[in-house]
Amino acid sequence: MSLSAKKLFVFFFGTLFLSAQAAEQRPRAREMGIIVGVLPPGPLNAITDVAGVAVGHATLIRGEDVRTGVTAILPHDGNLFAEKVPAAVYIGNGYGKLMGSTQVNELGELETPILLTSTLNVARVADALLDYMLALPGNEKVFSINPVVAETNDGFLNNGRARPIAAGEVFAALRSASGGAVAEGSVGAGAGTMAFGFKGGIGTASRCIPSSLGGYTVGVLVQSNFGGLLTINGAPVGRELNRYYLKDHLDSLQRGEEKDSSRPDGSIIIVVATDAPLEHRNLQRLAARAMLGLGRTGSSAGNGSGDYVIAFSTARSNRIHNVGLTRNTVALNNSALSPLFQAVIEATEEAVYNSLLAATTVAGRNGHRAEALPIDRTRQILAKYNALHTHHPH
Repeated sequence: MSLSAKKLFVFFFGTLFLSAQAAEQRPRAREMGIIVGVLPPGPLNAITDVAGVAVGHATLIRGEDVRTGVTAILPHDGNLFAEKVPAAVYIGNGYGKLMGSTQVNELGELETPILLTSTLNVARVADALLDYMLALPGNEKVFSINPVVAETNDGFLNNGRARPIAAGEVFAALRSASGGAVAEGSVGAGAGTMAFGFKGGIGTASRCIPSSLGGYTVGVLVQSNFGGLLTINGAPVGRELNRYYLKDHLDSLQRGEEKDSSRPDGSIIIVVATDAPLEHRNLQRLAARAMLGLGRTGSSAGNGSGDYVIAFSTARSNRIHNVGLTRNTVALNNSALSPLFQAVIEATEEAVYNSLLAATTVAGRNGHRAEALPIDRTRQILAKYNALHTHHPH
């Protein structure tokens, strides 16, 4: 089979995989009556509610042991190197490989799309991202680019040592990126991930600030692949489902279960977008609050969990062109940040729930199997603890 034919097969197989997901019709959090917080979501309840932000996926499903992919997040549709955006990285736990993070925090700016993938594919994805950026019109004389590539380890389901991601998958994710609804669950960089012992993946959500407080939007996208004690809207879902961190050490009857089902490690990448005019310092403060939303889901932020938040502002007034000695910016006062903090906490929490609810059961490497979070049983548990709303407040 030729290389081009193989790629067609891979993407066709991936399309069938996604079609199977769609056929299962798994609900998002709000469709189940899981109403997180008090702020209203945007029209799509997705990171793409922040105007100009685009998301694309390439899902790679091959044979019995390749379950991985690439997810691309673009802050705007222009040349990011020529028109950079303010950005910041917050490190919740630094066990991970977030390429480009030091320059983002040193200069306070983002000059490439953000790409998410699996651990040992970071270098390959970054190399393809460099090819993509160098080829953009206007970059002919560019000799230094800071690619931002983040990862989680999907090695339970995926043969990470194969490092199967190539330029084709990276370009596919970048070129397919668009606004509108975002595919969630076992897609793109979430194809092989797990969370709380269940199948994890890509999830997204957004929140809108009242017009009296600025009318800004905060959007979040997560690549969930971590562990702890799953809690949804305060309900102890993981405990009720008998799948949670330390269970096999606390209950002698469960010692025979595979320990991976309740591990605390694995990592999460949280991408935060906002149209609020923020510079690096307050973007880093905003990113830090995303960890509070993560904590509400029951994350243990374990020793081997790389928990990173990448935040950026799309405000046109603050885009960075590196022309001349000075530039004019508009920045919110510190006192205006609290509503944005609330927004990012709520959106992060809900994005994690959406990543779990959308994900379908996946079998992969060495016969390992990641079960989807059981919808009906989860609904029963949430009802038991009065964690569901029969009507939406917004």
